[in-house]
Amino acid sequence: MTDEVAAIVLAGGQGTRLFPLTQSRCKPAVSFGGRYCLVDIPISNAINSDIREIYVIAQYFASDLNAHIAATYHADLKYLCPEETAEKKVWFQGTADAIRQNWDHFAKSTARYFLILSGDQLYNIDFRNMVSFAKKSNADLVIASLHVDEPEAKRMGLMKIDKECRILDFVEKPQEKAVLDSFRTPENKFVGSMGIYVFKKEALFHLLQQEGNDFGHHLIPIACKKGKTSCFLYEGYWEDIGTVASYYNASLALIEQNHCLNTYDEKNPIRQEPDFLPSPKIKNTRIIDSLIGDGSLIEAEEIAHSVLGVRSVIKKGTVIRDSIVLGNTSYKPTFSIGKNCLIQKAIIDQHTSIGNNVQLINQKNVSTFDGNGIYIRDGIIIVTTGTQLPDGFVL
Repeated sequence: MTDEVAAIVLAGGQGTRLFPLTQSRCKPAVSFGGRYCLVDIPISNAINSDIREIYVIAQYFASDLNAHIAATYHADLKYLCPEETAEKKVWFQGTADAIRQNWDHFAKSTARYFLILSGDQLYNIDFRNMVSFAKKSNADLVIASLHVDEPEAKRMGLMKIDKECRILDFVEKPQEKAVLDSFRTPENKFVGSMGIYVFKKEALFHLLQQEGNDFGHHLIPIACKKGKTSCFLYEGYWEDIGTVASYYNASLALIEQNHCLNTYDEKNPIRQEPDFLPSPKIKNTRIIDSLIGDGSLIEAEEIAHSVLGVRSVIKKGTVIRDSIVLGNTSYKPTFSIGKNCLIQKAIIDQHTSIGNNVQLINQKNVSTFDGNGIYIRDGIIIVTTGTQLPDGFVL
């Protein structure tokens, strides 16, 4: 597939529903699993599928994402972000518009197919199977999809398909019961779009001439009405990181490695920025069902069912349960969790300073809270980047 397929990773999402983790970074740059960024997952899957021509289109907080990609992938990727010229808008208006405004780059490609990926999804997919299906079906567009239940269906594009998986109809994120029922399968399921597309290059070029800036809302329905569109049914793990709750649950699922992103497949690795760190140093700490990042310095009393990123520093007497500590990009005395703290169901962002005897336990059991550098979303406490919590702080 090296020469005939090029991948485009759409990594410009602002990630408003993932706030406050996206307060100072774009969604694809959010740390995941203690050592990756979300954007590493689609890029790694493309590389593992023998795709060598890969473009990443960024927008919000583009410089930080560019720095991560440059350090991780070197010259293997082409990085694109909004450019101001006499002919172009400065800001991308949607997923399709991002590709439309960069078409001068894609027009030079010799690839026959373009694989379009989202920068904030989790999966382990061999895209060679999807491209082979596109060739066999001779479709102008193939949409990766999976069977979902009604709650998930309302936040996805839905398809009606025939026995040969040709797409008969498409609707984006329907909320009305009558519309939903019309897309229900005999098994009481729905065929939901994963937001992963394989286009013939010429078909993509012509579709971008149509009015509309977003694939799901505007251009995919047009393509489906023209015909020559097919559905590639996928049965493995897939997760769209859309909310704090989905991020939190997908992160902790890595501990059990049950229906989650597989990070232990040596033949299909998830790539990450090289950190050249030593093994974690753990002293007099009870570790229960947890992941501990390289270079961490742990003297806590207990770490239970938690994910700790690289360079996490936890002092004596502290207990951390059901939590995610994103770690740090450098060692500083202030980047640490102090002594005798109790932290439960929390996400501690990078470069935070938490004093001694701090309790983050959501004592009022609220679903939402906005504070100074500390928030609660979906019942999960989030301490944002750069926040300093004083000794004895309680939430």
